[in-house]
Amino acid sequence: MTPGAGQDGGTGTVRVARTVLIGLGLAAAAYGVTVLPRPGPLLPWLLAGPLLHDLLVAPLVGLVGLVLGRLVPDRTTRTRIGAGLAVTAILLLVAVPLLWRPAPGPPNPGLQDRNYLIQLAIWLAVLWGGIAIGQRLRRRVARSRQKREGAADSAR
Repeated sequence: MTPGAGQDGGTGTVRVARTVLIGLGLAAAAYGVTVLPRPGPLLPWLLAGPLLHDLLVAPLVGLVGLVLGRLVPDRTTRTRIGAGLAVTAILLLVAVPLLWRPAPGPPNPGLQDRNYLIQLAIWLAVLWGGIAIGQRLRRRVARSRQKREGAADSAR
């Protein structure tokens, strides 16, 4: 069998499943458009999200991944930094609407009486502090393991 061809055993089940899923997705999207009360004002928002992701966010994430791969040789460290960046992005995604436009409607007691910028800064500090502490502990454990192995080798 040639590489990359017929990975589903030649039966075409993957192609059929993909076609069915694409058809179901398009049908669901068409139904969603029909039940929208007025799609006109919502259309920019419905198109902006995927376009913003595909044209800005995804290439930026890929670029950060490439740079991270070049600058950080240790795989575990790269994984921790990548996870930290992913959690940071999620926190920013949740916080940006509250930071950008704090009170779009009537005030909701208990919701808008918080300082979201300070809370975001605290969460990010805890996140990256935890990553830094975890990395430091990992190095310390590795050093003590090397010392133990060196002492055991010299005792032989």
